Amino acid sequence: MTTAPRIQPCLWFDHQAEEAVRFYVSVFPNSRIGAITRYGPGAQLPEGTVLTIDFELDGQHHTALNGGPHFQFSPAISFVVRCKTQDEVDHYWKRLSAVPEQERCGWLKDRYGLSWQIVPEQVMLMLQHPDAARRQSVTLALLAMGRLDIAALQHAFDHP
Repeated sequence: MTTAPRIQPCLWFDHQAEEAVRFYVSVFPNSRIGAITRYGPGAQLPEGTVLTIDFELDGQHHTALNGGPHFQFSPAISFVVRCKTQDEVDHYWKRLSAVPEQERCGWLKDRYGLSWQIVPEQVMLMLQHPDAARRQSVTLALLAMGRLDIAALQHAFDHP
């Protein structure tokens, strides 16, 4: 791996860090696993279990840690995946969402409890538009969706 950035996320897992990292690396292009450290004898998890695992998702450095059941992920922290096309939105939604029918506003939770926002780049531009009526129309359409639909959002933007 290249030199890690000064600031990078560390994801705390109970015991599934290696499984989760292998899954995430399979979902995103330009991704790979780096250094792995393992628990030794007498540690809180069995000897040989991953302690930390460095990885990159689409070039962004992360660390995963198996720290036990003390902490859980919360939707208060999420990863935003900016997508250029509906195919990209659909790909990440299908691969990452644990329960698609329960997800809202492009926000999903994966099988490990980590929250993601799958957002078309166009939506960010629509929500920054100077016309308040257009912003409101897009916002209302977005709030009614699970997986975001670029064509439907564009229609809401064009016909406030």
